[in-house]
Amino acid sequence: MADIISRDGTWSFDGDTVRIVPGGKVHPVRQELGELAVPLQAVAGVSFEPDRKGGRLRLRLRTGACPVLRAADGRLKDAADPYQLVVEKDRTGVAEYLVDEIRNALIVEQVPDGPVDRFLLPGPSVPVSGGGGDGTASFDGETVRLTWNWKAEESKTAGGAVTLPLPEVTGVRWMPAIGLENGSLRFDRGGSVSASPAKFDPYSLDLWGLSKREYTAVLVAAAVLVRMPAPVGPALPLGAAPATGPAPSADDHDVLLRRLRELGELREAGILTDDEFAAAKQAVLKRL
Repeated sequence: MADIISRDGTWSFDGDTVRIVPGGKVHPVRQELGELAVPLQAVAGVSFEPDRKGGRLRLRLRTGACPVLRAADGRLKDAADPYQLVVEKDRTGVAEYLVDEIRNALIVEQVPDGPVDRFLLPGPSVPVSGGGGDGTASFDGETVRLTWNWKAEESKTAGGAVTLPLPEVTGVRWMPAIGLENGSLRFDRGGSVSASPAKFDPYSLDLWGLSKREYTAVLVAAAVLVRMPAPVGPALPLGAAPATGPAPSADDHDVLLRRLRELGELREAGILTDDEFAAAKQAVLKRL
């Protein structure tokens, strides 16, 4: 078991799963998302970036593995990214050790770093709500509900709250406010994409970027995305464990011996250092 505890949160790794627990005072997206259990099969890489104050851990997931990252489409700020951890200066050694452990496990288990064709994380739990600007979006696993506040356009408030059964949703798109441009949370119906500005569209929230909590709209988008009848990536049933590739049996000596040979080739090619090779070799030998 390798773990690191900082004010920003706690990461631990047991050889199969990276567990991420956010700290007490973090961005609302990380706070609302809560504890994450990331299977090794969902990990593409990990790094530690040192700086004069300590550094930052970054866990890179395989494309398509996480519905939150899919919904965000690269638009999350560092502070909102659940797969980053700010590390204090006296914890840098532990951070580097954690990185080595995860990297060695990726090598031993031969986890590819390419995209996946299904979600490997279940996404935000429901019910979930988020947004800001001119209203709030909520989702209970079956129905999306948009409610308006006093700042919404009359064309929205006159019609009252909007409810969308999940089978009617054919797309969901989140965009944060950037600079002077408002953001939005949009729900598509019947395969059509609305061209109306979000502030007039009854199936969209208009996000102004005045509060960090507006970012929580991305969690609603992710929760809907992972449960849509035809999501971008196949969803996991609620409560189901993430699927992983078939792991070699501890009794399959041929497979493990082949991995030892491959590790030796990686060291000879200069891809693995002697220390990385020794650690990865030890992990394989424990399974023989």
